[in-house]
Amino acid sequence: MGKMAEVPIIREEEKQLIQRAYRQLLRSIKSDMDEQDQRNIRLAYEMAVDAHSKQRRKSGEPYILHPIEVARICAEEIGLGPTAVVCALLHDVVEDTDVTLGEIGQKFGERIARIVDGLTKLDGSYNKDTNQAENFKKVLSTLVDDVRVVLIKMADRLHNMRTLGSMPRHKQLKIAAETSYIYAPLAHRLGLHAVKTEFQDLCFRITEPEAYAELSQRLQETRRERTRYINEFIRPLTTKLDEIGAPYRIFGRPKAISSVWSKIRFKLVSFEEIYDLFAVRIVVDVEPIREKALCWHVYSVVTDVYKPIPERLKDWITTPKSNGYESLHTTVIGPKGRFVEVQIRTERMDAIAERGFAAHWKYKGVNNQADVYETWLEGIRELLENPNSDALEFISDFKTNLFSEELYVYTPKGDMKVLPKGATALDFAFSIHSDVGYHCTGVKVNGRLVPMGYELKNGDQVSVMTNRAQKPNEGWLKMVVTGKAKSKIRSSMKEERREQGMIGREHLERKLKNMKADFEPAVEFLVKHYGFASHIDFYYAISTEAFNVREELKQFRVEAGRLHEHLPELKPVPVVEEPDQLLVKPKKDFTGKTRILVGGEPADQYNYSFASCCNPLPGDDIFAFLSQAAGLKIHRTSCPNAVHLMANYGYRIMKAEWVSSPDSTFVADLKITGIDDGPGIIERLTHEISTKLGVNIRSFNIHGDEGYFEGKVSLFIANTDQLNMAIRTLKNLRNVSTVTRVE
Repeated sequence: MGKMAEVPIIREEEKQLIQRAYRQLLRSIKSDMDEQDQRNIRLAYEMAVDAHSKQRRKSGEPYILHPIEVARICAEEIGLGPTAVVCALLHDVVEDTDVTLGEIGQKFGERIARIVDGLTKLDGSYNKDTNQAENFKKVLSTLVDDVRVVLIKMADRLHNMRTLGSMPRHKQLKIAAETSYIYAPLAHRLGLHAVKTEFQDLCFRITEPEAYAELSQRLQETRRERTRYINEFIRPLTTKLDEIGAPYRIFGRPKAISSVWSKIRFKLVSFEEIYDLFAVRIVVDVEPIREKALCWHVYSVVTDVYKPIPERLKDWITTPKSNGYESLHTTVIGPKGRFVEVQIRTERMDAIAERGFAAHWKYKGVNNQADVYETWLEGIRELLENPNSDALEFISDFKTNLFSEELYVYTPKGDMKVLPKGATALDFAFSIHSDVGYHCTGVKVNGRLVPMGYELKNGDQVSVMTNRAQKPNEGWLKMVVTGKAKSKIRSSMKEERREQGMIGREHLERKLKNMKADFEPAVEFLVKHYGFASHIDFYYAISTEAFNVREELKQFRVEAGRLHEHLPELKPVPVVEEPDQLLVKPKKDFTGKTRILVGGEPADQYNYSFASCCNPLPGDDIFAFLSQAAGLKIHRTSCPNAVHLMANYGYRIMKAEWVSSPDSTFVADLKITGIDDGPGIIERLTHEISTKLGVNIRSFNIHGDEGYFEGKVSLFIANTDQLNMAIRTLKNLRNVSTVTRVE
């Protein structure tokens, strides 16, 4: 969360507020503390109060309340111990104040200093084009040393997301994009279910405020009815569960708002048609040796009372998820024919499901919990060990390691491998060992030879054939999805390019020597002049004769050892790095009547266009993205690409807003589905759109099949209000099932 400039010292009533927050923090620490822990927490609190005494948050409150709340979240909501509390209290002091890591090391020890260092942003000496990715990489690289760094970062981000209200809208969107892109998937991967769910809900509230408000209201309105139904569902179960001979809890859990919205949006169902707005959870308290048997006993009780749907049984007790999640899920047909999901687990499993990594250490050694994260962390170590990986590549590869859906495949000896859904035979080869992947020539699945890009299925048994002469090539990158495979293939290809490029380098050296040009400045000049991404790419192009050194160097002359063009010298364009200073080619032929403001200035002074991936309309929430080749691109904030752009290229994002003229029209596409009841459907739809709404139709395509129709209509629309009116009107027509805007 942003900080304001220094202001006068904290007032008396604020001191009391800070002390209350500190006492609440101490009460939230559940783990045992010795005298050293107590002393460290007090010392860290005093150091943080002093260091932040002149700082305030954007909301105006004393800044010190933020690290205290982050420490409380660590202790109470994630379940971390006193060391993490100390580090959370100190997490901003090095970055924001005069306190040094050396001082922290002297007062608290090397371990705490190392964690605080991991929590401190980079110092600005990195590549500004990828500063967000560089910071992500630094934080994520600490995973393999001490996972508490990432867990404290989670708590920090959670508090920032909860208090985003005082930030400008465009900054809220950037922070939400980062959260959705990295933090929510990472929380899932570390088993922090409650944190992941809250991240998703808070992001949804920022990116889709109207949909969030409407769904919240609908859920509130139906709360009493849902509670009544849960009680009705639970009543016949309790008498039978009382007979199992172990303490248990049974309760209904509401589904996350973001999860409900996802079903409405992607499964194209209405709010009323979503049955699983809640899940019923049964948690039994039993010693580890009886866990599995008792969970299946409870399952038999549930299925004796209610009819199960066999296809929806998910057994993560026999085979836990790779993030440690263990639970038995079944869907049954409850009263009034409604589908109800029932989750069955033990108290230990529930603690791990909610608190993930932090909780699993408490049960180390139980059901192989100690090994749950080691395999995954080993994969992160391998990504970090790749010296050729830049920050953006690392983040991209890392994200594929945060998969939420898994599949289980087996080696010829019967060893199980966990891979993300969508993984291929070549991914499997790299998961065995990097060398096996590098030299893979063929793969057999269930005894049958398959292409290396074959998508694996649950239960497949896979064997890999290798040949030492085999090497990865460009096409392999399209055959894999896992971060490890992508990273290793890229690394191998870069090494090969580097080796081959050395031949090109030697050739260039000879030419420049004959011209009496200094080698290093000449190479820098040529790489920039011809737009090569790196020196290696330049040398490789020479070695493969894609770049003809003899011909190209003819257009340059040498003065004082430096290359110059024979043509009249052009003034270099100044390199500027702040987004609001970036200059874009003026657009000379702007004739539209709808204006957009970018950074408060009219957008028609720029070369801008609307992104085809989301087709913004007046009234849509929008932002401007400064692309390298195509000027400004105007995107909707709900664009499928928005999260990726904001999370990785935040420095290129600019605030944008509509200033509309009533005479402007834009094209919007709608997809309509429903019951095909004969020829009259086309007439009803066109009559409703053209005659009743007065909206002009640009094109209309429709086809029917076995009682079902699907149509696509393009409309000339003035703004989103008119589009939403058209959607609502068409939805109310007889036999129309869904009406959705095509992105």
